[in-house]
Amino acid sequence: MANLKDRRCFLKKMGVGVAASTLAFKAPYVFAKNTVTLRVMGTHVTLQEELRQRAMRELGINIEFTPMGSAAVLHKAAADPSSFDLYEQWSDSINILWQAGAIQPLDIDRLIYWNEINPLTKTGRVIPEAKIGAGDSPNKLLYVQPDGRLGTTPSKKISYMPYVHNVDSFGYNTQFIEQGIPYETESWAWLLDEKNKGKVGLVNAPTIGIFDAALAVQAQGLMSFNDLGNMSITEIDQLFKILLEKKRQGHFAGFWTSVPQSIDFMKTNRVTIQSMFSPGVSACRGQGIPVVYASPKEGYRAWHGVMCLSANTQGHVKDAAYDYMNWWLSGYPGAFIARQGYYISNPERSQPLMSIPEWNYWYQGKEAVTDLTGTDGKISVQAGQVRDGGSYIKRFSNIAVWNTVMPNYDYSLDKWFELLNS
Repeated sequence: MANLKDRRCFLKKMGVGVAASTLAFKAPYVFAKNTVTLRVMGTHVTLQEELRQRAMRELGINIEFTPMGSAAVLHKAAADPSSFDLYEQWSDSINILWQAGAIQPLDIDRLIYWNEINPLTKTGRVIPEAKIGAGDSPNKLLYVQPDGRLGTTPSKKISYMPYVHNVDSFGYNTQFIEQGIPYETESWAWLLDEKNKGKVGLVNAPTIGIFDAALAVQAQGLMSFNDLGNMSITEIDQLFKILLEKKRQGHFAGFWTSVPQSIDFMKTNRVTIQSMFSPGVSACRGQGIPVVYASPKEGYRAWHGVMCLSANTQGHVKDAAYDYMNWWLSGYPGAFIARQGYYISNPERSQPLMSIPEWNYWYQGKEAVTDLTGTDGKISVQAGQVRDGGSYIKRFSNIAVWNTVMPNYDYSLDKWFELLNS
């Protein structure tokens, strides 16, 4: 591999235009015996084959992807840092990984595009007047403090590199459920509406599904929370008492563990409404299933993607990991991931690599003037459509809660598995 200084100089000279899209490495796609292999563990959301192939070509390294469901990948990484070199998931995993000693701090000086990263990660708000939301906004978990804890005071060491992020809600099939009005009539309460009984799905991820359920219970007026991002034992007991009764009544059709499974739930009509991630919605639309991604009047559940170094990663593999992290913010990956509805932390670098209609639809919330394709090449947006929830700024100004590992996480985890096994 070229030495780090040469790589950094080369990358810094790259423009935002075509050079950023190709990286111009021109490395032969033949790996010698001494080629570094980077093992990346994460979910199907970002561990996509097209990205792996392109990164290998442009970086001249071998990359192995290990995608799993969100709960499984977190458990594996926390229990065995030797099983991965680089970890891709969501910010709610940081506290668990950090406390387990499974990841090591990142050096900001080795992140080429750090200064381009927008305020969302660094302050918790994409614009000053935006709602910050309950729970662990990403800035609370970002900076390594002098005592080794994570906090909001800026430092030269961080726990993760910010990259993709989004706001989540639920998807519903308009063949069966009348389309609502964003931010006005669409509500988390719909997940517990008796009209949808037997056709409701939840995501099987304890740090995510619990908030979808809590938002639904609160929106239905069945209970309220003093702090949604930090539930008390009493509140957790009350929440799961409600959910257990709903499950016994046959309200839930299933709990999905991966995006492909959530797509299958919709495709087979097992559900008509469920927790969803944006790629699942895009894929359903690409297959002709009329799924709307709700903009709940109560606000979204937000998440922020993280890239973390295993505590065991050292030497040339560590260098390759930094190269891969920098590649993710170099333009092309951000443009690619936008086509499944995800945002990148430095969007201006990806903008020139998207068509004007794509940028206007995905980031600006404007009407699509032409059909737009998803990452699978299938049409996921029809001309005339406006993105559910509107613009990047609009969506991230309406956050109810961030994916969070609460202080009572262990207790809530036991309750979650009790719900699954009941």
